[in-house]
Amino acid sequence: MHSQFADISKFLNQDDLLIFNDTKVIPARMFFKRSSGARIEVFLLDPIAPFNNMEQMLKSEGPVEWNCIIGNLKKWKDGETILCELPDGDVLEATLVDRTAGRVRFSWPSGNFADILIRTGRIPLPPYIDRKSEELDSDRYQTVYAEHDGAVAAPTAGLHFTDRVISDLGTKGVQIAHVTLHVGAGTFQPVKESDVRKHNMHEEVFMVDRSLIQSLRNAKRRIATGTTSLRAIESLYWMGVKAATGAENVLELGQFEYEDLPGDMSYGEALGVLDDYLKHRDLEQSRASTAIMIMPGYKIQSISGLITNFHLPKSTLIMLIASWVGNDWRRIYQEALDNGYRFLSYGDSSLLF
Repeated sequence: MHSQFADISKFLNQDDLLIFNDTKVIPARMFFKRSSGARIEVFLLDPIAPFNNMEQMLKSEGPVEWNCIIGNLKKWKDGETILCELPDGDVLEATLVDRTAGRVRFSWPSGNFADILIRTGRIPLPPYIDRKSEELDSDRYQTVYAEHDGAVAAPTAGLHFTDRVISDLGTKGVQIAHVTLHVGAGTFQPVKESDVRKHNMHEEVFMVDRSLIQSLRNAKRRIATGTTSLRAIESLYWMGVKAATGAENVLELGQFEYEDLPGDMSYGEALGVLDDYLKHRDLEQSRASTAIMIMPGYKIQSISGLITNFHLPKSTLIMLIASWVGNDWRRIYQEALDNGYRFLSYGDSSLLF
């Protein structure tokens, strides 16, 4: 069935729970110059030191180190410091610490690192958008409910939502819950292996909140907005199973770790165990990480529906779709192609039950 996204409330029921990923894209792309004048692009990926926690790292007022993607890396010598002039005349310094890992140390005169990014960084548009970022992208490449800084890519399924659409959903009685998963650049990593099990799935960090767990447990139907929201709330199921089995590192989930875990608990039961696990440790909120790979043959436990854009072949995202709708994904995508639908970040949307 074809429709306009503004009418999405017609397809949802009263008391459905819609899950949004409220991460916010940071201006993670920066440009520096060597003393020779050569230009070096640095794209932030993961915070390393003194914190591996995104929120703490952005508040840091001292030197910080990140894993980065570096453009023109061959021209940057080990240990060399390069410069980026700030609008007020101050200078941001970057030193190459580890070439292989792309590890870079940043230092600056004053303020916190979040302020530095605002003053120097650019919004990192997806690599398939072949243009420079513009000031307008600071708003356009964010969801209207974005709140927590830390993503280097937008959870693009949420870009379709406007304040008006959200208001219409509230009028109908659709419930909303938020999860924060900081989307990494790995979301764009294509699957190059002929055996998809050899693909190294990227790890992403998200926040486990007891209030979210309780909302998920009580929902009649759960509708994930985007693959990142789904990835987070699906991982919660296996974290609950891990807690039930007494496993270590409950809040860390490996790529295929679920294959070694019992899957006979209901989603609500598993989340109940996880809720107790957090409660007994006085954790209303905690940091978690997931590298889960959802692919054909995997049975998704957490949702009744998925709102998502249209994805490219040879991606982990299309494999997730195939896991959810089975072989129908081919028919759905052919229908989209036949009707001129747009794909990827600024493209059209689908609601898949």
